[in-house]
Amino acid sequence: MAKTLTKSQREKYKKQSDDMRLAVKLHQLLLSGEMEVLPDFFELLRNIEKNDMEVISRPEGENDIKIFAPENFKFAHDFNKKVRKWCAEEVRKYGSHKMLELYERTLLFDAPYDFDCAIRYAEFRRDPQKRFYEPRRKQLLPIVQELQRLEDDELDLLCISCPPGVGKTTLAEFYLCWQALKHPELSILGGSHSNSFLRGVYDELNRMLDPNGEYNWRKIFPQITYRETNAKDMRIDLGAGKRFQTLEFSSIGSGNAGKVRASNLLYCDDLIPDLETALSRDRLDKIVQQYTTDLRQRKIGNCKELHIATRWSVHDVIGILHERYEKDERAKFLTFSALDENDESNFDYPYDVGFSTKFFKDQREALDKATWEALYQNNPIEREGLLYPIDELKRYLELPSGEPDAILGVCDTKTTGADYCVMPIAYQFGDDFFIEDCVCENYAPDIVENSLVNKIVEHNPHIVQFESNVAGGKLAQVVQERVKKRECKSKITSKWTQANKETKIQVESPFIKQHCYFKDDSILDGEKNKEYRSMLQMLTTYTMAGKNKHDDVPDAFAQLSIFVQGINGNKVKIVKRPF
Repeated sequence: MAKTLTKSQREKYKKQSDDMRLAVKLHQLLLSGEMEVLPDFFELLRNIEKNDMEVISRPEGENDIKIFAPENFKFAHDFNKKVRKWCAEEVRKYGSHKMLELYERTLLFDAPYDFDCAIRYAEFRRDPQKRFYEPRRKQLLPIVQELQRLEDDELDLLCISCPPGVGKTTLAEFYLCWQALKHPELSILGGSHSNSFLRGVYDELNRMLDPNGEYNWRKIFPQITYRETNAKDMRIDLGAGKRFQTLEFSSIGSGNAGKVRASNLLYCDDLIPDLETALSRDRLDKIVQQYTTDLRQRKIGNCKELHIATRWSVHDVIGILHERYEKDERAKFLTFSALDENDESNFDYPYDVGFSTKFFKDQREALDKATWEALYQNNPIEREGLLYPIDELKRYLELPSGEPDAILGVCDTKTTGADYCVMPIAYQFGDDFFIEDCVCENYAPDIVENSLVNKIVEHNPHIVQFESNVAGGKLAQVVQERVKKRECKSKITSKWTQANKETKIQVESPFIKQHCYFKDDSILDGEKNKEYRSMLQMLTTYTMAGKNKHDDVPDAFAQLSIFVQGINGNKVKIVKRPF
C-alpha cells in the first residue's frame, strides 16, 4: 500500500518544487541578459539550500550539525558560482556597487564549505595591495584545491613542496583557521623544527581569529563565540569543555605524549631546519624518528595529515612518506619549482610581493647545484654518490671554429609512459664531443617521433644509432624513411644492447666527463633550451648511492660513449660529404 503524505510533507515538497521551477525561470531570464533578477535568484538559492535540511543542535561553542538534502545543496551552490561570475562581469563592465556587494555575499554563501571562497571572503574588506591570497591566487589555487580534497575526505595525506618565501606557511595558516572554525570540537596539532617558528603561526592565527580584526573569518562562522588562548603553551580553544584544544602547537623533540592530540589535522611545516641538518644522514634519521613518535603517534580517529615544506634531502620526512605512499590514491604529493620548464619564475606575483625570474636566476648563480635543486626547484638529490657532479662537467659557450670532424647521435628510445626518449647530438672536434642539442621528452610516441625527425633534419648528423629494443628497431626504420623524404642524408642504424644498465652507466662516465662538453648555463635560457636543461638536470642528479627517478639520460650518454669509441677503435674515418 502506498504511503500517504502528511499535510506538512505535502506543503514542504510543494514549496521545494515551486522553488526549483522558479529558479529555472529566473535562470532563463539571466541567460537572456536580464541581470536585474540576480539578487532575487541568489535569495532563492539560499532558500533551496535549506529545503529538507535537518539541524542537530550541539553544545555551546560547537557548530550545529546541518544535514542538507544533497540534491538541493548541490543545486544551490552550483548556481551560486554562476551568480558570482555574472556579478564579476557586471562589476567589470559598469562598476556596480550593488553587484559588488552581491558578489561578496555569494562568497560568504560558499565559504563554510569552499576553502577558496573562504579565503577570498575573509580578506574581502582588506586593501587589495595588502591581501595575501588574491595576488597569489593563480599560482596557489592548485594547492587550495588539494586542501579542499583533504577536507572533503578524498585524501588522508597531502604533502606540498615549495621554494622559500612563496607563501606556503601563510596559506597553511588560512587553512588552519578555516578548519578550526569549521570543526571547533576537534583538535589540530601543528609541529615544526622549533617553537619560535610555531610562535609566529600561533600569533598570526590569533590575529585572524580576532572578531574585531581585519579578517572576516568570524562572519563565516558567527555561531563560534568562545575563544580561549594559552600563550605559554601555544593553545587556542574554540570549543569549550574538552581536554585537547582546537589548535595546539609543539615542536618535534618536545616529548608530546599525553600533552597534545590531533583528531582533525596533523600539520607539519618545515621539520628540517637548515642545510647543516640536511647534510647529516644521522640527524635526518633522528628527525624522522621524532616526527613518528612526537607527532604522528598523536593522531586519533579520521585525522588527516598535511606537510608543507621546502625540500632539503631525499631522506627528509616528505621523502620518506613519498617512498611509502607514492601509489596510494588517498595520498597526494605536490611539488612547485621556482623556475618553470622555460626558465621563467613560477611565483612572479603582482604588487611586487613575489619573485622575479632575475631573482631566482641570481639565486641559482649563488648556490651550488644540489642546494639550488633542493631548495628552489624542490628536487632534492642525494649529494653522496653523484656520478656527474655539475662542477666536473666541461662547459662551452660556442663551438670551436671550423667544420666539425663529424656530427653524431645516439637515441635511447622510450619504452614506458614515465620513461624519456633521449637523443644527444654531438659535434666532434678531434677527440672531444660538443653536445650541441638534444631530444629529451616523455610525450606520446607520435610527438616524440616528430621531434626526433625534426632534430635530425636540423643538424644533419652523419650517423645516429638507435637502441634496438622492441620499440627502438621499428622507430629507427620509421625515422630513416621520414628523414630521407626530407632530403636529409643522415644514416640511421640500430644496435641491440644487453649490458647491465647501471654498470654501463658507471663504466662509461669517465669518458663522458673527459671528452664531452656541455653548453654553459648562461646560454640555456628560454623555451628553446628547455629540453637541454632537463637533460643536464637528469644527468647531474643521477646517483649511484640511492634511488633515481629517471636514468634515461645517463644511459643515453653511456651509449654515446660506447658508440663513438667503437668508431675510433675501428679506425673508421668519417670524411666530409661531397654533397
